[in-house]
Amino acid sequence: MIPIRHNLFPGGKSKALTLSYDDGPIHDRRLVEICNRYGLKGSFHLNSGFLDHEGKIPPGEIATLYRGHEISAHSVTHPFLEQLPRQQFAQQILDDRRALEALAGYPVRGMSYPFGTYDAAIVAALPGLGICYARTVESHGRFSLPENPLLWHPTCHHKQMVEQLDSFLAENRHQSPRLLYVWGHSYEFHNDNNWELLETFGARVQAAAAEIWFATNIEIIDYLDAVKRLRISADGSLVENPSLQPIWITWNGQPREIQPGELARA
Repeated sequence: MIPIRHNLFPGGKSKALTLSYDDGPIHDRRLVEICNRYGLKGSFHLNSGFLDHEGKIPPGEIATLYRGHEISAHSVTHPFLEQLPRQQFAQQILDDRRALEALAGYPVRGMSYPFGTYDAAIVAALPGLGICYARTVESHGRFSLPENPLLWHPTCHHKQMVEQLDSFLAENRHQSPRLLYVWGHSYEFHNDNNWELLETFGARVQAAAAEIWFATNIEIIDYLDAVKRLRISADGSLVENPSLQPIWITWNGQPREIQPGELARA
């Protein structure tokens, strides 16, 4: 049997980095500017009911500011979702999606939990509401891929991102795929007066860009879903990619790109 490993991201890279920020405060402007300068990509989880409030990014600025990143849901009014009746919980997610999609111009398929709280019923209901992933605030300090995208635990809060980056960059390329997932709120940089933390992180990541795939949350989920859909022959000599995006694998010890719709032979 010819060995195959699903251990590579786009470009044949073994490491990925994503950022995740909540609430849509005006400090996202500075955050996005810094991210764009260093090539970082993030997902921005917004409360559509607050977009016209003081201190928030206004609706007319949403599509332009977050272009190249992901606009994601965070509920309409940021309640404790598990305390709501089921119908109101569903409305919080669906109404947020509708409002954000009207601004973004594409389907909104991800979210982060308001206050980081949830229960089993909420998690189970999300796929029926069009949600493919949901981020928690339960940092685990690892670089692993999500075991359950609807309970996607991040690596760390941005206060620990520089020290976590040291370990992330030191990881051996031939290990399993590694993901550094950083979350937070942009107003924290303002309140703590430590924007230099993001600048330092961005500069160091940019220097290692050749080995990292920079992606939004939903881009990672879509890629992992496409990897799962690969069709592999019993002896490992044939690999078919029925998805619409290229997939990278390690095949017989070598990186290999499988094009959309391709039936590749060893």
